[in-house]
Amino acid sequence: MKRILRITSLFLAFAALGFARQNPPVSHAAEQPGAEPGQQAKAAAPANESYVIGLEDVLAVNVWKDIDHSAPSVVVRPDGKITLPLIGDLQANGLTPKQLQEAIAERLREFFVSVPTVTVTVSKIESKKVSIVGAVVKPGAYPLGAPMTVLELIARAGGLSEYAKMTKIKIVRKRDGRVLEFNYKDVMKGKNLGQNVILENGDIVMVP
Repeated sequence: MKRILRITSLFLAFAALGFARQNPPVSHAAEQPGAEPGQQAKAAAPANESYVIGLEDVLAVNVWKDIDHSAPSVVVRPDGKITLPLIGDLQANGLTPKQLQEAIAERLREFFVSVPTVTVTVSKIESKKVSIVGAVVKPGAYPLGAPMTVLELIARAGGLSEYAKMTKIKIVRKRDGRVLEFNYKDVMKGKNLGQNVILENGDIVMVP
């Protein structure tokens, strides 16, 4: 009887070993290559750290382990300021997210012994936009959070419509009122690439 029990135990042990080899334990680190403790909080930071906050931008302010003094959604007012719990009004317009983080942390030092960890994320860009009108699939205003060319804006707008006049596209520059020419066919052929300019805040691309 004892011999039968030993054989049965060995059989079960080998079976369990085989199953483990075929089904290795799932590693959460493998799901996010290179992930380390604390990196998830960093991932919330804006991809472009040089972005300058503007009026009407929507921000998320997080004070680590302090929900009461965080603000999941706060809008930059026309006076360039935001209002935060405990701190009150604080200038945000013209600062980068990192500069605003430092300003918030500095103000919070007046109320806390230890230095608070603050994260500012631009959750919605409303201050910098470009528009495209006319013969495109999705005309309208688009946020300008990073450098964007005319061709990239056309792509975001879903491309040109069937009857668009590809050689007569114009860019109206808000800064000085200039009108720039854009020949879609030439650019797609690799010609006159200089006309595929970087768009500026307020520019309007007109596709006849």
